[in-house]
Amino acid sequence: MHLVRGDDRPYPPAVRRSRKLLAVVGALALAALAFANTFRASPLPAPAPYAGPLPKASPPESMRLVPLLTGVTHRSAGFAYRGGSLLEKRDFSMAAALVRHPRGDVLIDTGLGKDIDAQFQLMPWWFRATTRFTRARSAGEQLDAIGYDRSRLRAVLLTHAHWDHVSGLPELAGTPAWVSAEERRFIDGGGWISAVARSTNARWEEYGFEGGPYLGFAKSHDVWGDGSIVVVPAPGHTPGSVIVFVTVPERRYAFVGDLVWQREGITEREERPWLQRTLADRDAGDVRTAILQMNALAQALPGLAIVPAHDARAFAEFTSPSPAGSLELR
Repeated sequence: MHLVRGDDRPYPPAVRRSRKLLAVVGALALAALAFANTFRASPLPAPAPYAGPLPKASPPESMRLVPLLTGVTHRSAGFAYRGGSLLEKRDFSMAAALVRHPRGDVLIDTGLGKDIDAQFQLMPWWFRATTRFTRARSAGEQLDAIGYDRSRLRAVLLTHAHWDHVSGLPELAGTPAWVSAEERRFIDGGGWISAVARSTNARWEEYGFEGGPYLGFAKSHDVWGDGSIVVVPAPGHTPGSVIVFVTVPERRYAFVGDLVWQREGITEREERPWLQRTLADRDAGDVRTAILQMNALAQALPGLAIVPAHDARAFAEFTSPSPAGSLELR
């Protein structure tokens, strides 16, 4: 087919090539605008308020929560949530949290281990090319530096089994790694994204959700039976992702793993931009559901400290005093 003028005469070849080029450029420009739009703020619909009970908890007076920062990745706010600025640089925490409990300590995730450079080579080239990190001392190295008695560590409780949450498992050999049954299957069959988890040769132990509803989530697992560490399923980022609620004597915390990468994802109801959630999340719909559940809790419980695994600000606030009356439902 030839491009023709109104009088049915064909355009010269040079003109036809120019018009085709303009059409291609126009299509590319529209695609670029559509892609840029996926980074614009687009809050999820506001959820119904949470009006349920505040679960009972009897944390021992000696119970403590200790942050262990093991490094950072270098990102931006816009990378983490829709509406964030791509020009606002942020160092995303790569961290673990030690929960000290008289019946046995629990480490939530591991952050980066001392073998992370070798483990990182298990990731695909495009991931390595777009990910920059700086390692600090691993969780195991930090515990050893303070003379921590490893026999106190009952388990590593994983929010999920991605590389930056399991990297330190080889240094904790002999300590069980607790995962849900769904996450255990994901580790075995997740392909490249769970390759680091498979390489750790961890001592996996599965747990179930035998408990009833907890803060709006349908099922739960109470680790010590006193309400101090309660795990709920929150699939989406991975099939067996969980949220870990920790209650110490002075405050309640929610370790949400990678449900969101920065807390604005919950407070502003902003999911990850399209490209990031396409690459990172197994089920974006389930992620949205859990974001809204946590947003409803944040509104009802202003003193609930929400801790995304990669939000350095949340880990820095571990020792900050809680607001007066912060655990009362509004």
